[in-house]
Amino acid sequence: MTSTTTPRSSRMPRSERRAQLLEAAQAVFVQSGYHAAAMDEIADRAGVSKPVLYQHFPGKLDLYLALLDTHCDTLEQLVRRALGADTGDNEARVRATVAAYFDFVTREDAAFRMVFESDLTSVPQVRSRLDAVELACAEAIAEVIAEDTGADDERALLLGSALAGMAQVAARHWLAQDGDIPEAEAAATISTLAWRGLGSFPKLGA
Repeated sequence: MTSTTTPRSSRMPRSERRAQLLEAAQAVFVQSGYHAAAMDEIADRAGVSKPVLYQHFPGKLDLYLALLDTHCDTLEQLVRRALGADTGDNEARVRATVAAYFDFVTREDAAFRMVFESDLTSVPQVRSRLDAVELACAEAIAEVIAEDTGADDERALLLGSALAGMAQVAARHWLAQDGDIPEAEAAATISTLAWRGLGSFPKLGA
């Protein structure tokens, strides 16, 4: 059996060490869950002593929040990049947005589990970050919907929340099924459903 412990490493720049510790923590949190994860295990996996780990992160929650911040930012940027494609084709934007959620759930580090399946949703610092990224993605989608249809802010945000929710739930379901539908085909199927709904709203000025 191959060990997952990283050999004790030599001194490295602070930014590199921090990245190394976060990578080790991500693997442990995904494998064991937050409550079962131990700082000893994270330090051992990173190949450092516990004092070195505590120099960078005072506690386990600090590690978790640092990772969560990174993952939430990644998801938001994926969604904004999909919406920002200068195509003038909103159907293409819908396809790209749905594909962004499929991209997020298939990343090797399983970051989506911390964003969509966190076991710390009752912790205020975690809940606030999850609520913030959910709202940010919905607002980004809503902005495009409002510009295209002239819908008021409340209705546009409702539609944006619906598209974001459908995309992430469908992507997680597809991943959990581990079936024969290729990722691109699965994302295209969901985007077709979404566009048939959103596309029924008349364009502004039409």
